[in-house]
Amino acid sequence: MAIDVVASDFDFTAIKAKMQSYIDKGLLSCISTVILRGTEVVDVQNLGFQDLERKSALREDAIFRIYSNTKLITSVALMQCYEAGGFRLADPLSNYLPEFADMQVLNPGAKTADDRDSTKGPILIKHILSHSAGLSYGHFEPESVIDQLYTGQGIGALMEGGGDLEALSQQIASLPLAYEPGAFWRYSVATDICARLVEVLSGQKFDRYLRDHIFAPLQMVDTDFWVPEDKVHRFTTLYAPTNLMDPMNTALVKFDDAVSGRFNHPGRFLSGGAGLVSTVSDYLNFIRMIANGGEWLGQRIIKPETLQLMRTNQLAEGVGVNFLMWQMPGTVFGLGFALKSQLAQGEHPGSQDEYHWGGVAGTHSWLAPHSGIAGMCFTQRMPGFLHPFSFDFKSMVYATMAGGG
Repeated sequence: MAIDVVASDFDFTAIKAKMQSYIDKGLLSCISTVILRGTEVVDVQNLGFQDLERKSALREDAIFRIYSNTKLITSVALMQCYEAGGFRLADPLSNYLPEFADMQVLNPGAKTADDRDSTKGPILIKHILSHSAGLSYGHFEPESVIDQLYTGQGIGALMEGGGDLEALSQQIASLPLAYEPGAFWRYSVATDICARLVEVLSGQKFDRYLRDHIFAPLQMVDTDFWVPEDKVHRFTTLYAPTNLMDPMNTALVKFDDAVSGRFNHPGRFLSGGAGLVSTVSDYLNFIRMIANGGEWLGQRIIKPETLQLMRTNQLAEGVGVNFLMWQMPGTVFGLGFALKSQLAQGEHPGSQDEYHWGGVAGTHSWLAPHSGIAGMCFTQRMPGFLHPFSFDFKSMVYATMAGGG
C-alpha cells in the first residue's frame, strides 16, 4: 500500500544520504524510513535491496521480520483486556495463570540453581508488562544461572515451534525467578506471558485475537505470524555479519531465507514477544494510532488515558533499563514502552519523554510527544540494535525537525 506524503519545508536529503551510505558500504542490505509530524507522513524512503544475491530493489510493500516490535502490539492487546475490565494492574498474575502461584527466586549471588527460596511477594500483571517480573530470555547472559536454566529446560526450542503459549507459561512458571518480582528490570519472555494472558482473558487464540481487535480495524493486511506463498516475493532476506558482535562488519551472510526460512510456514508458537512479520505501511497504521491517542481509520483501538498509563514509569525507584549490549541511560519502562526519563549527554532536548521499542533485526519505532514527531526505520540485519543506523536516523530527524538542540 502506497504511503501518502504531505509537503513540508524540511530537507531530509542528508538523512537519506546517511542511510544510503550504510548500504553502499555493505553494512545494510536495505532500509525503509518513515518520518511523521503528528500523524502526517513528511518523508518515506525505501533504499537498498530485498536480497543481496539478486540485487532486487527494496519494494515499498516489502515484508519484514519485526521481532520485538511485536511487543508493542501485544502490550496494546493486553491493555485492551484491561479496559474491558479483565484485570487490574496490581492483580497477581496467578489469579489468571495459576501456574505462577508460589514462585521461587534465586538468592542474590546464587552460583547454582538450587540456591533459591520462596518469593516475598507475587508477580503482578504490571510486572510482566514492564519486564520487572524476574523472568529472563535464556540467551542474553549465557553464563548466568538463570539463563543456563532456561537453556537446559529447552525454552528456546519450545519458542522456536515446539510448543504453544500455554506450554511456555507452564514451563516458565516451573523455573525460579532471577530476582524478586518488581525489584529490577530484565529483558525477558514476559511479553509472551502477556500473550498467553490475552488468550485466557479473551477465550481466543492469540493470532485470532490480534486479527479481530487490532489488525483488521487498522487494515494491517500483511501482518501475521508467517508469510504465505502468495506473498513470498515481497519477503525480505535477513542477513547477519560473520562476527555478530561487530556493528561495522560488512561481511554479511544470509541468516534467514525469504523462501524457505522459519517464517515461511505457520508455526504452533504464536510469540507475543517476537513472532510477527509486517510491512512499513501496516506498522505505520499502528504507530499513527498510538500518535493519535489510540484511534486511527475511524477505529478506536485503545483509550487515550490507557495510552497515558502505558507511557508512565512502572519500575521501582532507582531502577532503570539496562540491556547489556545496548546501553540506554536515562531510560525507564512503562507498560510495553521504553521511556526516555532523563537525557544523556548529546541527546536532543526534544527526545525527553520519548517512548519506543524495536526488534533485534533492526526494526525500530519511536514517538516524541513534546516535539510532535515520530519515526520508523526498518532493515534486516541481525543483531540490529548494535548498529548505529537507528541512532543516526533518530538524531538526524530531531536535528532537522526540532532544531539543533
